[in-house]
Amino acid sequence: MSRLRRLAAAWVALSLTACAATLGPPQPDLAAAAGWTFAPAELKPVGLGLPGAVLAPGVRFAGGVEIVAGLGSPLHGLSDLKLTGDGGFVAVSDGGDLVRGALRLDPQGRLVGVDRLTTRRLTLENGRPITDKFDGDAEGLALTRSGDLLISFERRHRIWNYGPLSAPRAPTPVAMPDAAFADNEGMEGLAAALPRQGGGWRVLGEGGGVWDCTPARCQVVVPPPAQAPRDADYRSTGLDRDPSGEGWFMVERRYSPPFDMRGRVRRLAPDGTPGPVLIELKLPGTTDNFEGVAAERRGQTTRLYLLSDDNANPAQRTLLLAFDLD
Repeated sequence: MSRLRRLAAAWVALSLTACAATLGPPQPDLAAAAGWTFAPAELKPVGLGLPGAVLAPGVRFAGGVEIVAGLGSPLHGLSDLKLTGDGGFVAVSDGGDLVRGALRLDPQGRLVGVDRLTTRRLTLENGRPITDKFDGDAEGLALTRSGDLLISFERRHRIWNYGPLSAPRAPTPVAMPDAAFADNEGMEGLAAALPRQGGGWRVLGEGGGVWDCTPARCQVVVPPPAQAPRDADYRSTGLDRDPSGEGWFMVERRYSPPFDMRGRVRRLAPDGTPGPVLIELKLPGTTDNFEGVAAERRGQTTRLYLLSDDNANPAQRTLLLAFDLD
């Protein structure tokens, strides 16, 4: 988000959470599929840092990494992620790139790294690569029950279906909310619908509003507020379905200039009602511009992964954090 680029370099001194040690670089996939390119990076372990994180009863931190990419890397600006069910994930950037990778877990199941990072450029409807920010500001993604990859964009607001993740194709438009989104505040949250809702998807607007969509149309669940949120208000930035029940997990972000950046996670009920805060990240602990959330069932617990968007800003970081919920 453009307003976040105003963060000064003092952010680095305030964070105080990155470890100096590295985890070894991401390992490439020697059998990468056609059209995907290995993306080199450096990995650093990340803890919750100084006191600042507030975890609800039954929530435990399960490891974290910082992904440090070079200037111009497509690994910057990651704005959402989903799990692929095979130990991997797919992410999207607000620069118009699709990213895949594999989660590296230790014997106890804690997140200790990522491997096989590959990227490919998203395309326009004519199959040509996206070349500018206006077309490529991707903010949300979902994997439907049928296996299709949906991506929501802002600036030029739309939701496109890129077909199977295993073989993305030129996109086709699908139903999106009939709402007047601001240029830089669009459909940040996108996730598959509940099983009983069939093959649809749920949409969250950054400034408010919840919609349930089918391939034919979108229905308002919670209308957008009459007044736009202030800069210091929490805004919805990510969404994924709760694999253990009826509902979703939503990530929200708050930024109060010049340095107060906070992220939090809550459950979202089918009727659009948000629940109590499960995870809150704030200074002086580990925090950043969290925009992506992904959930999976692991035995008797639910594993959440949170992803931050560094805005290609050297004063911010790309963080991937794991949490377990009883």
